[in-house]
This record gives sequence, C-alpha cells and structure tokens, in this order.
Amino acid sequence: MRVRSPAIDFSDVRPDWAPNREFAHYYNAASTVPAHVEPFLVKVMMRARDELAKRPGQQRLLEDVEIFIKQEVQHCKRHVAFNQRLYDSGYAGMRELEAPYEADYRRWLEEKPLRFLLAYSEGFEAMGSSSAEVFFSELDDYLEGADENAVTLWKWHLAEEFEHRSVCYDVYKALYGHGLRGYLYRLYGFVYALAHIGRHVHRVNAYLLKQDRRNLRSEVEHAASIEREQQVKRHLTRASLPRLLKVFSPFYDPADKKAPAGMAEYLNL
Repeated sequence: MRVRSPAIDFSDVRPDWAPNREFAHYYNAASTVPAHVEPFLVKVMMRARDELAKRPGQQRLLEDVEIFIKQEVQHCKRHVAFNQRLYDSGYAGMRELEAPYEADYRRWLEEKPLRFLLAYSEGFEAMGSSSAEVFFSELDDYLEGADENAVTLWKWHLAEEFEHRSVCYDVYKALYGHGLRGYLYRLYGFVYALAHIGRHVHRVNAYLLKQDRRNLRSEVEHAASIEREQQVKRHLTRASLPRLLKVFSPFYDPADKKAPAGMAEYLNL
C-alpha cells in the first residue's frame, strides 16, 4: 500500500461521460458518497488508531491505518472536484440532497460508540471492494467510449479501495470482532451501511434523472430513459449481489479476495 495523488483533469468531463447516460448518472450519484464518507472514515480511524496504540503487537496494522487515512483523503479531494463539475453543469441541487447525508456522519461522530463507527466503516469498505470487483470485471460494455478522465477517477479510487480492503476489517476485528457478538455486530454494520448509503445514492440518482428527463421531447424518449435506468439497475444488482452476500459468511475475510485483471495499472499512477 502507498499513497497516490494522480492528476485528473475534470474541466471537460460532461455529466453524460458514458454513452449510457443513465449509467453515468448512477455513478455521478455515487460520487457524492466519498465526498462525505471519506472524511468520516478518517476521523473514525484516527480514534481507532488511538485505541490500537494501547495494545501490544499492532504496529503493522497501525502503519496500514496511516496509509489508509492518507488514501481516503486523496479520494475525497478528487470526488469533491468531480462533483463541483456536476454542480457547475446544471445539477447544483445535488448539494441539498447531500446535506442531510453529511449531517448523519457529523451526528454519529458525536453520539455513536466506536464499535458502531467501525462496524459501519467496515460495512462501507466491504461494499467498496465489491464495487471494485464489479467495476473492473463486469462493466466493459458500459465503459466503452466513456470519458477517460471519469473512468480513471473511478478505477483509481476503486483500485485503492480494493488495495486497502482489509484495514477496517482488521481494525474492527482487533478491537471488537471476536466471538459471535463481534460477527453479528459486523453484519449489523454492513447492513446499516448498505441501506444508509443505498438510500442516499437512490435519492441523488433520482434527482439527476429527473433533471434530464425534463428536457426529453416525447413520451417515447422518456420511456426509453426509464428502460435504460432499469437495465443498469438490473445489471449492477446481478453483478453485485453474489459478491455482497459473501460478506455474511462467518469465514469472510477481505484479504482472501483476488485482484481483478487491469487493476494493477491504476495502482501505478
């Protein structure tokens, strides 16, 4: 693991950066997640680092935590820049939808125990490594002809999510993850993260599509857009669900996952 700071130019990236606009908008909506969850993860892991430091034999994990934190900062910066491009392109209403989502994280940092914060964080990281597998292995048809800068953002980010896929898991396990209670609480955090983040992405995606559909000139175009949206959802669900279900296994360990083909290129940026 290492920290990377790739130069990605978003100045000419269009909101419909992929030939399938509905596909692009799903990932445009998803781009609002790192802008808020990554700062949250950084704060959670800083608290966890302090707890780990009190325990013997955790030096290697502490080193991984430091790199994890720095990687997440870079992810946040790039997605904030990408999202600004979306705001400037006629989708400033995204900000209103992001506000309550960001407020959840601020409130949790004030009110929730570290056990919950880490279980949620590990849930997000489990989603992230699964998303990386899907993006690199299952989306070639959607990415053909897409804007290279938008694709680079996602492939670099998700490659690093896969690279550090074990850090939150190992921290949670070291502090809270032993025994049946640790296992069940990990699943609670995963389901909570899946539902919380999924609801937010759904709201933003619906807004983006609604904005676009205002400009469609016929019912035929509107129906075609809805059909493309449903096709994207079905494809992503079929690709993601088997990977996400593995997280429920008591033997789940993200370290056992094998990197998809093509990922190494984006870890050499």
